[in-house]
Amino acid sequence: MKIVCFGDSVTRGITYMKGRLRIVKDNYPALLHEFFGSKAEVVNKGVFNDNSDLLCMRLEKDVIEQVPDYVLIEIGGNDCDFRWDEVADAKDNPHTPIVPLDRYISNLQHLVKRIREAGATPILMNLIPLDPVRYYTRRYEQHGSNIAHWIATCGGIEHWHGMYNRALVQLAKEWDMLMLDVRTAFKEAGDLRELLSDDGIHPTRKGYRALADAIVAGLPRIAGIPV
Repeated sequence: MKIVCFGDSVTRGITYMKGRLRIVKDNYPALLHEFFGSKAEVVNKGVFNDNSDLLCMRLEKDVIEQVPDYVLIEIGGNDCDFRWDEVADAKDNPHTPIVPLDRYISNLQHLVKRIREAGATPILMNLIPLDPVRYYTRRYEQHGSNIAHWIATCGGIEHWHGMYNRALVQLAKEWDMLMLDVRTAFKEAGDLRELLSDDGIHPTRKGYRALADAIVAGLPRIAGIPV
């Protein structure tokens, strides 16, 4: 059995510690590999700062050519984010997320359809929660108070993050897609201050363990994958 983990920096295993981005050795694909052992080959195809546009661009090379049995898709956190330097420079102008919601959903549909056509089973993961206070603390350090007015007017990142997550969940229902509710499991795993790193969006080592545990618990139930 071959499982490809396809996504952004959360799949890659990025955390933020002491002002620096670092790669966590015990990321969720590595922990899945540890759990399955010889029963499955687990391939990490996570890329830092990726969004659904970029996943579509590298789908053939990084997923289809791997000839997987299952593909775990974790994407959306960067799609619903903003180009904060542009917001800071033009705080009174309208701004849209990096990947607009309708294109994000269209991209997910393309990914799922193509993976199914290739004979593999796609499994969506919804968005893990974020900590808006720590997220914005870092953004304020980078861009100052220029972004504060725009956030107050247009809604904080948690508003957009939740919107994209709800749209993903709705799509999974409408398209009869397999989906792992890692968002709920992550929230129930403990204090988010311990599960999320200093930037409020990337998991800590403990957070990656909680994420892997949620995936391992969910795979047999939704996909019948033997564990």
